[in-house]
Amino acid sequence: MADFRAISAVSEAVIGLLRSNYLAGAPYFNNELEFQIYLAKDFGQPMTAGVSLFLYRIYPNGTHRNPRGRPGPEGQHYRNQLPLDLHFMLTAWAQDASLQHLIAGWMMRMLEDTPYLPPGLLNQIYPDLFRPDEGVVVSPAELSTEELLRMWEVIVNNVYQISVPYVARYVKIESSLLVESGAPIQERTLDMRVPEGAA
Repeated sequence: MADFRAISAVSEAVIGLLRSNYLAGAPYFNNELEFQIYLAKDFGQPMTAGVSLFLYRIYPNGTHRNPRGRPGPEGQHYRNQLPLDLHFMLTAWAQDASLQHLIAGWMMRMLEDTPYLPPGLLNQIYPDLFRPDEGVVVSPAELSTEELLRMWEVIVNNVYQISVPYVARYVKIESSLLVESGAPIQERTLDMRVPEGAA
């Protein structure tokens, strides 16, 4: 799997997927849409119309806690990989409700149609970061209405926009450090003792 750049690559891949599908033809919007990765401060001056991605939580994956590192050049292994779940929120932006609802439905359909991000899409920003047999699965996340509204309260004073939580699961971050191995065993010493009172 990829190195520490994988987190950035996944965010860029999701936005790139939506942008490329929009540019390929979505005439029913009749608006020019933007596609951007947001920081919390960007919610204060948002785009006029489009989709933003906000990465709000990164958790170690609890199912596969310590996957073994990939093989090294001389038979040894790199240190264990770090498996992560990336939680992000897609927000539909528009000046009127009708367009906002169109954008929300469209972006959800796009991710439902492409739940697996292949290496060709993940490697657009960082070439050869993901190997040909690697990819990332994106699925809807569990986030209660209370949690979602609390997030908006903290970010931008309750100016809520339609937002949908997603999670990219099991993004493995490789180590660049090899597992240290001890010196080869040269001799073995046995120490045998007879218990007291034994004949």
